[in-house]
Amino acid sequence: MAIPAKSDKALPSCCSIVAVRDAAPPPPELHAARLASKLLVSLLKLPFSTRVPYNNHEKHHPLLVTTSPTSKNALRYINRNLIASTTREPMAKQRTALHLRLMLWTCPSECDYTCQHVVTDRRVARDPPMLNPVLQFHGKWPFRRILGMQEPFSVLFSLFNFLAHWHGIGRIRETVPAWHSLRPYYIAFGYCGLACWTFSAVFHMRDLSLTEKLDYFGAGANVMYGFYLALLRIFRLDQEKPRHKPTLRRLLTTVCALLYTLHVCYLSFWSWDYTYNMIANIVIGMAQNILWVAFSIHRYRKYGKEWMAWPGMIVVWIILAMSLELLDFPPWHELIDAHSLWHLGTVIPTAWWYMFLIKDVQNDVAGDRLKA
Repeated sequence: MAIPAKSDKALPSCCSIVAVRDAAPPPPELHAARLASKLLVSLLKLPFSTRVPYNNHEKHHPLLVTTSPTSKNALRYINRNLIASTTREPMAKQRTALHLRLMLWTCPSECDYTCQHVVTDRRVARDPPMLNPVLQFHGKWPFRRILGMQEPFSVLFSLFNFLAHWHGIGRIRETVPAWHSLRPYYIAFGYCGLACWTFSAVFHMRDLSLTEKLDYFGAGANVMYGFYLALLRIFRLDQEKPRHKPTLRRLLTTVCALLYTLHVCYLSFWSWDYTYNMIANIVIGMAQNILWVAFSIHRYRKYGKEWMAWPGMIVVWIILAMSLELLDFPPWHELIDAHSLWHLGTVIPTAWWYMFLIKDVQNDVAGDRLKA
């Protein structure tokens, strides 16, 4: 495929077509390559970007993003007309590096990735500078991949959160008595967090339909279980007395499990609706945040112990970390964006949260001993 002058990028060899200088009519593949090249050149000459409604699949986003319809059309044309003809050859797969193939990078996706950076580099280097040189492609900023990972720092920070939950589970096993009624629920919370951040890391490694679904469903389960745990702990539904509490606990478990199942079924079989998914998670997440803040204020005023205010402080921290999403700036050095910083911002409050859970149980055990 022809590349505009002054570009130091080259498309993958599986996307390349060598022009034949003779009098014979050009083959369809060469004609497609020339048309794709013209589209790419016209894209690179665009002086301004266009603001359009956001309708892509990124799970955290503002209502509007800066993107270019022409860039989408160019990439779509290349994928449909040029790549379709070249990937019929058995050798096409062999022209993609092994470590990229292991990460499920195909010739079309490799071409897509390379074209994004050709476009981005040319726009950034333009003199005079463009108003918005970095565009979003398919609703996402162009990242510089490392070892085939699309968003390496989001992967790294997701693993940090995974380790925070892993360490927290270990601390609960060590410090919370096996007989305590809250212990299994706190450990289940930890495993839910492990699953959530595992799927997050996998999704940011490689954005595919399956990894996207795992990420969304893992995040939804984590949010729903957090809401379930808030009600369970605040109203002490883990206890067997009085007699109505076990009934309420079973009812709460059934309702939360049913809501989550319906949520997954709706997204899987009815409509993969990003707006609905975002609203559902925000509503459930804010409900549990309000519960924990109210619980913290009530207990701190009643007992005056500083650690009893920790849940409210953790909630404020997490909300501030989530607000980084509103910035939605192009990634620094094509590696770190607002979304990855949000993942980084949740590591410390996660570790802090386990400290609260342990402190809360220790206080509960001490109270039981005094009563005895």
